[in-house]
Amino acid sequence: MESAIKLAGLGMSALKSNFSRLQHPYKLNFAITYKCQSRCETCSIWKQKPGKELTLDEITEFAKKNNYFKWVGLTGGEPFLRSDLVEIVEAFRSYSKGLYMVAMPTNSLSNGEMITKKVERMLEMGMPRVIMTLSLDGYRDLHDRIRGTKGNFDRVMDLARRLHELQGQYNGLSFLFGYTMSKFNQGALERTYMAVKDELDWATYNDFHVNLGQVSGIYYGNKGIDMHADSAAMAAELSAFIAKRKMRLGPVQMIENAYLKRLVEYIRTGRSPMKSRSLDASLFLSSGGEVYPSIMWERELGNVRDTGYDLEPIWLSKGAEEVRSMIKEGKEPACWTSCEAYQSIAGNIPSLLF
Repeated sequence: MESAIKLAGLGMSALKSNFSRLQHPYKLNFAITYKCQSRCETCSIWKQKPGKELTLDEITEFAKKNNYFKWVGLTGGEPFLRSDLVEIVEAFRSYSKGLYMVAMPTNSLSNGEMITKKVERMLEMGMPRVIMTLSLDGYRDLHDRIRGTKGNFDRVMDLARRLHELQGQYNGLSFLFGYTMSKFNQGALERTYMAVKDELDWATYNDFHVNLGQVSGIYYGNKGIDMHADSAAMAAELSAFIAKRKMRLGPVQMIENAYLKRLVEYIRTGRSPMKSRSLDASLFLSSGGEVYPSIMWERELGNVRDTGYDLEPIWLSKGAEEVRSMIKEGKEPACWTSCEAYQSIAGNIPSLLF
């Protein structure tokens, strides 16, 4: 019952964002660390030398003073490199009373048993839904080459088996393979799926989530990396893959379908398919406490350390209002990544019908 109530709360916040500006964001994108074992060709997070990360005590204070989040995305770097990851989730679960969902990516390079046990602890503490994205950018040799780590593909398969087994015990757990399209793996999406299917007979096309490699100086640190090749070929490749997915009913599947459809459009045009809900439904918080409109928008609005971990002064600041005006005028950076796109779609329900 509690889970259903929290899901309804998330749904109501998303519905309200269709008609009016929200008083508070319901989604938080939070990079809890920039540390990472991967050496990806598409991303330079691992090269960054970030400042002092927010401590568990600081994150707990932030969660306490901003207790309205219903959806928290904890990202990195590699989130599981933080030994206090479970405690971070517990802080948000304890103070954000309406929190329904925690989502995390992983490169699967940390110990698979350790990752699985931490996910289980999150579920045991009462998190209604935990969503894991296992990064997988190619078949065995290709993935290991793109990620710069030998044996990475096999570690992904190992973790997938463990999480699949854990799903039998917890209805609140779901996981996907996160495939990032770029010139480094162009034309390899179907072959990657088949490689997974050879290892995991239960895998389906619907178990894959696809993103396009994108540039962000404040997040990926990958300015100067050329990732895009033949846009028409990439769009065709993705369209063929989408056609093999099974149509499923439900709001989550509808949003995912809308996201993928518009990702094809974004690949073809390079233009954002719709206005974002940055600084309305969501925001991006860096590991050092800096607040940005989104993971792609290099405009720092303030640091929560300077406001006693209260987001309100930054949320209502002149700089935030200027950003919102820019969004209305269509002056935001072009972007279509799931971290930002899902709440944009949920805040534009008529788009699901077309």
